[in-house]
Amino acid sequence: MAWPTSRGSSAAGAPLPARTTLTDLRARPVTELPGVGPRIEAALGALGVATLADMISHYPSRHEDLSNVKRISELRVGERATVVGTVVGTRPVGRPVRGRSPGFSAQLYDGTGYLPVTVWGRGWLLNQLLPEVRVVVSGEVQSRYGIQLVAKSIEVVDDPAGEDGPHSGRFVPVYPVNKGIQARRMRTLIHRALDEAGRVLDPLPAELLARHGLPNLHDAIHEVHFPTDRPRLKAAMRRLVFHELFLIQTGLAARKARLDRTEVGGRHPGDGSLLNPFLRSLPFGLTPAQERVISEVLDDMRLEKPMRRLLQGDVGSGKTVVAVAALLTAVEAGGQGAIMAPTEVLAEQHYLSISAALAELPIEVVLLTGSQTAAERRAALEKIEGGEAHVVVGTHALIQRGVEFRDLSLVVVDEQHRFGVGQRTVFREKGTTPDTLVMTATPIPRTLSLTLYGDLEVSVIDELPPGRKPVETRVVDPAGGRAEAYEEVRRELEEGRQAYVICPLVEESEALEDVRAAEELHEELAGEVFPDRRVGLLHGRMRAQEKREVMASFRAGEIEVLVATVVVEVGVDVANASAIVIEGAERFGLSQLHQLRGRVCRGTHPPRCFLVGDPKTEDSGRRLEALEEHQDGFKLSEVDLAIRGEGTLFGSRQSGMPDLKVAKLLRDIDVLVEARREAFALVADDPTLKRPDHRPLRREIRELLGSNVEWLFRE
Repeated sequence: MAWPTSRGSSAAGAPLPARTTLTDLRARPVTELPGVGPRIEAALGALGVATLADMISHYPSRHEDLSNVKRISELRVGERATVVGTVVGTRPVGRPVRGRSPGFSAQLYDGTGYLPVTVWGRGWLLNQLLPEVRVVVSGEVQSRYGIQLVAKSIEVVDDPAGEDGPHSGRFVPVYPVNKGIQARRMRTLIHRALDEAGRVLDPLPAELLARHGLPNLHDAIHEVHFPTDRPRLKAAMRRLVFHELFLIQTGLAARKARLDRTEVGGRHPGDGSLLNPFLRSLPFGLTPAQERVISEVLDDMRLEKPMRRLLQGDVGSGKTVVAVAALLTAVEAGGQGAIMAPTEVLAEQHYLSISAALAELPIEVVLLTGSQTAAERRAALEKIEGGEAHVVVGTHALIQRGVEFRDLSLVVVDEQHRFGVGQRTVFREKGTTPDTLVMTATPIPRTLSLTLYGDLEVSVIDELPPGRKPVETRVVDPAGGRAEAYEEVRRELEEGRQAYVICPLVEESEALEDVRAAEELHEELAGEVFPDRRVGLLHGRMRAQEKREVMASFRAGEIEVLVATVVVEVGVDVANASAIVIEGAERFGLSQLHQLRGRVCRGTHPPRCFLVGDPKTEDSGRRLEALEEHQDGFKLSEVDLAIRGEGTLFGSRQSGMPDLKVAKLLRDIDVLVEARREAFALVADDPTLKRPDHRPLRREIRELLGSNVEWLFRE
């Protein structure tokens, strides 16, 4: 689309508007705007709006298209419609329920007829809906004592300031608001903020915009807030999506370029003296996917450039075998390997399984966790520093002070989604830039992996071992089906198998409540449901020795039913366990439910999962339905992303990337691919963005990504 002279440019002879940058606007508080006092400032702050930059990037959730309205005389029962009319009068309806405000009915007239509009729970609007006020209302047309409309949204749209005001025009923006600020006030303030901001300079190179037919940033921002027509609105939205994704991809490209320039690792040619005997000793054959991924990992390890690879694989796909193959290759070259797990239960599981798998090889495997005794810790540290420990398994204790490796040359980080970039990069200080393999059993859609882990190479184990049975999954109503689910579990126990029961999720900040919930559930099951069975208990606040004893008893079959918190979410593998009951399933996230379900897919018996839940929201219902319908973790990850949205996927704990405001990864994959290609090409040409025309982009990336990216742009 050809764009005319930029919006905001002056007519002939008129002074040009002030030029500014987004960085400048981030330094200007919203209190500079007329009408923003302490009360409005607090309401805006609750929405994440503190500066003029925040204000002009508080984009509409939708636009009311006033050219696409229906006349009252044309309405039909059952349809959803938008109507513009004049208020004739209002009256309250209903009674307060549980502290919520009653509703009201507004009578509208549009020249073709009268229409009662019912509005629930927004009594404060009565002060605005005075006779002769013009409104736009959307909702469902119903028949009750005649035709009426039940409003989903109702907005005052007439503006005394005239036809150029924020509440007039063909498209009226509708913004996310809260109780402290009304939609009409938000429109007015954003209109003022755009005027106050002046001419916003564009940090993206002009030739890049021209190549993709994108408007400049100033025009795009204005057009998204107050569109002139639908094609320009669409083009402006694409520009903002591109802008957001391009900045993230440029940060990732700069990070990768910096590491490629500065990091020097050690080659691991691997002679197979340890790896080949290990592979021959496996009681099963590798899947083609495992063979492919092991080849990709070992090819990386043969290079002098340090490996930085993400390994994705669904629950039970065999990632640990790949990790052990990499660890043995590092040891063959004279180095040490470390594998870091997010919990002690998982670390101990890895220690036991790896020790057993390597028992016939001259390999010393050492465990290091925070709960070890002083003597155990001292002995482990001496072996690590002296090089006697070939493979070290542990928790975050591995990256604490006092842990010195003789020659750390490979780090495997398990369950990468539990660790941040900062934690994973600390290992650089403990080795000569060791190779890094990060693993996750929480599959990530391709779009998300390009953003969260765009600086890593990606390997995917996309098939399960042969013979692995799907988990029969059923959603169970707590009132009507819970007892029946436990009867089916009893039948599994009578066949000599075992079961997990996961207690309802409690907020992480309420750890003691979590313990109480587990203890109460354990007492109920041991005393009432399975009084004749051996029922054990496992939760995160038990001492490490107690947890080890419980898990040892469960593995040995001495405990038949294990009541546990989400401490067993990952890494606890007991092949004889064929059933899992997840209480309060509606409180868990989709990936967490999939991980929990994966605890019973390791054996030869048909596994079963019972999701005991009473969804109170549409999203929680969709999560449980998805578990019933899908076994594939990659498909579930896309469903999860569609349900949750992308807004808060990029917290500092995960990646140091900013949250997304306008981009939707599942929708905008084509824009993401374009932005990534352009970002990596730009950084390849100018790795530190030192060219004068790239400096505004560098400032913007620094501003958005914070101080943790300063090192990217050093010469």
